[in-house]
Amino acid sequence: MLTRLLHTETDFTLAWMRIVAGSVMFAHGAQKMLGWYGGKGYDAALSGFLAMGISEPLAIIAILTEFVGAIALVAGLLGRLAALGIVIEMIVAVAIVHLPHGFFMNWTGAQAGEGFEYHILLIALAAPVIVRGAGALSIDQWLERWLHAHHSAGQLHDAHAH
Repeated sequence: MLTRLLHTETDFTLAWMRIVAGSVMFAHGAQKMLGWYGGKGYDAALSGFLAMGISEPLAIIAILTEFVGAIALVAGLLGRLAALGIVIEMIVAVAIVHLPHGFFMNWTGAQAGEGFEYHILLIALAAPVIVRGAGALSIDQWLERWLHAHHSAGQLHDAHAH
């Protein structure tokens, strides 16, 4: 099961997609978790989610997904799970907040809120990682190779012991 979760090819396109998606999401997560990039930090983010009617446990998961999940995605650590968390969060954000505001972001300030074009782009970058893995230069790829080498070495040792 773990090797299926970690399995990925040496695919630099997947690496690029995961690093871009994770980096963009990290900025949003750092706003919520640390107050970086003009954000208000954890307490304000949590209060904002609670004001939207989102339960505290789900709000905490959302904040952690944006921050820790983004870091994991950039590193390619459990890339499929990190990408899945981000895709789920983007779908929920569209459904709960952004769908009524239409497709386009609020570039001119003329809309009541932000549309969902950003969310679709992030989903499009993360979805291939769910399907095909974290790609080249990922911790998942390294772990898969390490597990394979140690599993093979263990089988070889067991064969010589008998």
